[in-house]
Amino acid sequence: MLIDFQKISTRDSQHYLQHAIAPRPICFASTINVKGEVNLSPFSFFNVFSSNPPIVVFSPSRRARNNTTKDTYKNILEVPEVAINIVDFDMLQQMSLSSCEYPSGINEFTKAGLRMLTSNTIKPPRVLESKISMECKVTEVKPLGNQGGAGILVIAEVLLMHVDDEILDKDRLIDPRKIKQVARLGGDWYMHVQPEIIYKVPKPVAELGIGVDKLPAKILQCPVFTGNHFGALANVSSIPERDDDFDDDVLHDTNLSESAFAMRITALLDAGDVQSAWQLVLRF
Repeated sequence: MLIDFQKISTRDSQHYLQHAIAPRPICFASTINVKGEVNLSPFSFFNVFSSNPPIVVFSPSRRARNNTTKDTYKNILEVPEVAINIVDFDMLQQMSLSSCEYPSGINEFTKAGLRMLTSNTIKPPRVLESKISMECKVTEVKPLGNQGGAGILVIAEVLLMHVDDEILDKDRLIDPRKIKQVARLGGDWYMHVQPEIIYKVPKPVAELGIGVDKLPAKILQCPVFTGNHFGALANVSSIPERDDDFDDDVLHDTNLSESAFAMRITALLDAGDVQSAWQLVLRF
């Protein structure tokens, strides 16, 4: 199927984009206007774009159905500050409830049953229940159009980040296995990030990986291996030396088929043990 965005409705455009570009992090933004009225609303058009300076961007887009703008956008024009709170699974339903289009002046903290926490450097309050909150000053607001569905980029610099000690590891760094983050998919769909579904992939920074083109031909020709297996094996700076002291149960099975041997290698790769997998590759 080929989709021409010049020939479809805004509603369909939104559907395909939000389902295709996912999962997306959620910016749970609390803002305030000059009258002191607080607004709390979630936005999944959100990400980090710079670490020096620390810059995040989100978009309180114009409503597609009637081209109206949201209180978050109006508040930021009056008071260019925002507290960005990270949503976890324990507050998913409350976050969703806060997205209701309550009249201006209604505090979504109250409607969603969330508690306000005074920020250190900005006027908008933080969400007490959030394990991570960022106090930000808005540096630029950039409308992308004036029609319904048009995005409005809010570019904000992070001044302070509050992190709950419960989600830190022994080195005082954020442990992704402890956050229980949620992410936005398309329509009514969300994703709960759980330890059993996240993977650690070593990132080559100092040295180049050898590349899939340098893997043994027999490995590349074996149908048991997938692209992910090739990528894991190729993400080493050089082909390891054969360790004659290496031992594995498959090496003692004289009746083992080539396919079963290959499956043992894939099991090691899936478990993240690339070093042992390579020792079997050298014997494959």
